[in-house]
Amino acid sequence: MASAVTISSVGAQAGLISKPRTNGFTSYSGLKAASSVSFESGSSFLGRNAFLRASLAPKIVPKAKSGSQISPEASYKVAVLGAAGGIGQPLGLLIKMSPLVSALHLYDIANVKGVAADLSHCNTPSQVLDFTGPSELANCLNGVDVVVIPAGVPRKPGMTRDDLFNINASIVKSLVEAVADNCPEAFIQIISNPVNSTVPIAAEVLKQKGVYNPKKLFGVTTLDVVRANTFVAQKKNLKLIDVDVPVVGGHAGITILPLLSKTSPSVTFTDEETEELTKRIQNAGTEVVEAKAGAGSATLSMAYAAARFIESSLRALAGDPDVYECTFVQSELTELPFFASRVKLGKNGVESIISADLEGVTEYEAKALEALKPELKASIEKGIEFVHKQQAAAASV
Repeated sequence: MASAVTISSVGAQAGLISKPRTNGFTSYSGLKAASSVSFESGSSFLGRNAFLRASLAPKIVPKAKSGSQISPEASYKVAVLGAAGGIGQPLGLLIKMSPLVSALHLYDIANVKGVAADLSHCNTPSQVLDFTGPSELANCLNGVDVVVIPAGVPRKPGMTRDDLFNINASIVKSLVEAVADNCPEAFIQIISNPVNSTVPIAAEVLKQKGVYNPKKLFGVTTLDVVRANTFVAQKKNLKLIDVDVPVVGGHAGITILPLLSKTSPSVTFTDEETEELTKRIQNAGTEVVEAKAGAGSATLSMAYAAARFIESSLRALAGDPDVYECTFVQSELTELPFFASRVKLGKNGVESIISADLEGVTEYEAKALEALKPELKASIEKGIEFVHKQQAAAASV
């Protein structure tokens, strides 16, 4: 959207937008009334695609202009499955601040009541409800528009994403089965690692249930983009809000391929810089795991990145015609059945996959693309095989 937006809010911050613009805010606060505030979104530390269009905002009222705009009545239900975990808690807080959310459903197998009570005290319009255990999962999912799944065990020092597979695969399978039964039309967003396998697992479950819509199943790879933007801006001394680096492939190790040659604004990299930045982006998760020294993984940055993707999804659902994100989806961009790339989001999910990002890449990127394919292919097949084995085992009982 290129038009200005008027937002009634308690506090204003930059929104998840594709192009810098000026926002005018009429705001109030429980502490002190505030007059209209205007600022350039470019001035926000949150960046060009920052999450908070307006924190604590009850509604968005687009200024009159021809063409498709976000509806003033846009309001959606979001469910977080795994809401008491290290990602789920900060993610719940960020979703609670979205002006496009009317209800926030928090699910976990334990300890979610306290999280919900805590978030419910935030004076934002969305209603917070908690649901504990499998017996309450159906009620959590009923009528939900977006389901985001960060459930599972986190990475620990020395642990690869593959090490997480057996535990997280079963968790994702059971949760997606419930989604298929209770809100099959919802956007389904998978955070649980290894994403390269858990997204194919979700797809197979939805196929078995007869409700698979490839346009509405997403692997959340936004953190790779967030990291790439940050590291490139730091390396080249650029204004972070202006930087956009498409990241393709998958969401683990060498399957993460930042297309530095496609960086916006256009910038040149030496061979050494390309190698250094690519390796750092690919290994950034390990960087955090090691820095936390056994105390956790990349939970805060993951929550931020997921919140950005959720906000983009909500804007697309609300009719914004200009929403683009990188995400791991069913794709024909390569010979692999799933592939992360930039897509255009709309009311019905993926409207189009942006193939231009893979055109005219450098020799380094082309070689890296071919090198990642065997590992990504194996991870995808591992997820599909897991569901088929589970199905065969169930049939033999």
